Amino acid sequence: MQTSSHGGGSNDPGAFKPFIPDGADVAEFTPKAIVLGAFFAVLFGAATVYLALRAGVTVSASIPIAVLAIAVFKKVGSTILENNIVQTIGSAGESIAGGVVFTVPALIFLAPDGPAYFNYVQITMLTFAGGILGVLMMVPLRRALIVKEHDTLIYPEGTACAEVLIAGEERGLQAKRVFQAFGVGFVYKFLMGGLKLWPDVPGKALGFYPGAAVFTEASPELMGVGYIIGPRIAGYLFAGGALGHRSVAVPYCEGGAVIGCAPPNRKDLQVNDAYILSSRVRFSF
Repeated sequence: MQTSSHGGGSNDPGAFKPFIPDGADVAEFTPKAIVLGAFFAVLFGAATVYLALRAGVTVSASIPIAVLAIAVFKKVGSTILENNIVQTIGSAGESIAGGVVFTVPALIFLAPDGPAYFNYVQITMLTFAGGILGVLMMVPLRRALIVKEHDTLIYPEGTACAEVLIAGEERGLQAKRVFQAFGVGFVYKFLMGGLKLWPDVPGKALGFYPGAAVFTEASPELMGVGYIIGPRIAGYLFAGGALGHRSVAVPYCEGGAVIGCAPPNRKDLQVNDAYILSSRVRFSF
């Protein structure tokens, strides 16, 4: 992410004016920025993995990390470049976690010996290799894509992060809403999952169709993701869940029409609804 002011044409290199001049002596790659960025990378990386495995989709954490960086450093003091380092490290960790969680499970499903091959060591080494290659590939492209084409190529998320950091530098930024949202989600989850005051998957039987019922998982994380991704993407997930349940995918697998529905090396094990739903059918079926 590059904090810059706008103006000029994309073919004029002089039109690009960084918010912090190149020759300015401003603290940037400091120990406190690295530590806080690493903390956010682990925290939001874990949240990304959890949401991706649970819901099949996740959201970017770049903007929340930028807001939290300003809020955390508000008391101790920081520069906009330190906040940018925190945002960069935190969002990089979250992005790498998303890349792993969307590729390794697919390889496990496709390869017969996938579960035996992909252990913690293999996944960790793949994560390191992917992160290093991503950074090395982006270094030579930065000037071409960000500096020379900053008015032509639109980066909505990067622009939003830059505006958040600039607003925090110039006017101060209130992160109260982020912490309020965290508190509401925590209390809701505790009352539902901890105290069991209401079911986490409420449902209602359909009287006009015997044996049929409609259920919904009203967890705060899924509601938050649904609000962010919007009705169109949420509709795709709903359609995938409907097709992947007992109406289409399960009978298709039970009929032997799909290779890989049966458990590997267990041809004697009956392929039933419970096995297919728990191990072969996902939101993105």
